[in-house]
Amino acid sequence: MSETDAQQREDHVPQQARSGMGRLVWQQLPYAVALLLAIAGVAYTNVSHQPLIGYWEFLALAIGVVCVITKWPEIEGREGQIRLIWTQALHWIAVLITMNIILVSGVQQLLPTPATGLVLLTLLALGTFLAGISLLSLQIAFLGFAMGAAVPAISWLKQSIFFFLLGAVLLIGLAISFWLRRDGGPPRALTETKHQAEA
Repeated sequence: MSETDAQQREDHVPQQARSGMGRLVWQQLPYAVALLLAIAGVAYTNVSHQPLIGYWEFLALAIGVVCVITKWPEIEGREGQIRLIWTQALHWIAVLITMNIILVSGVQQLLPTPATGLVLLTLLALGTFLAGISLLSLQIAFLGFAMGAAVPAISWLKQSIFFFLLGAVLLIGLAISFWLRRDGGPPRALTETKHQAEA
């Protein structure tokens, strides 16, 4: 075996590891994007105090499409693929109808605007979790679970934002004091000379 063959094999192994990692990131990307979009929708609703009706409907449809696309390669035969499309279409239509019931003006008047966003995220999370269970997809079920867990986390964060702000100020103050002590403090030799002169 020559040196070039050995070097090519060594170079080939990291490329395979990188391509494996890239493939994993690419496979998980739709789930991460859906979770980020859901949390961004709730954050926008909380800040603007206006419900994003079309946004939630788009997000429900997008997650439905992700469900079909991710399961499509595993389904054999045209009949199974058609069944997958119909079951997911009916599932997500039911979720959309439920979301629109919440958005009816009579029901929406009972909820403050930020709560409407959280309720819609809860319905979206439930629909995603149930879709993951019916498709036997751990990623989709976990996405629904993560969305559902985001609901109490967002409401808790909103209630304790002042606490986090005070904690951030404390940490920044500590960091600045240690940074100044390390970089800008008096030289050690000067301090020791001062203490010896006083004694």
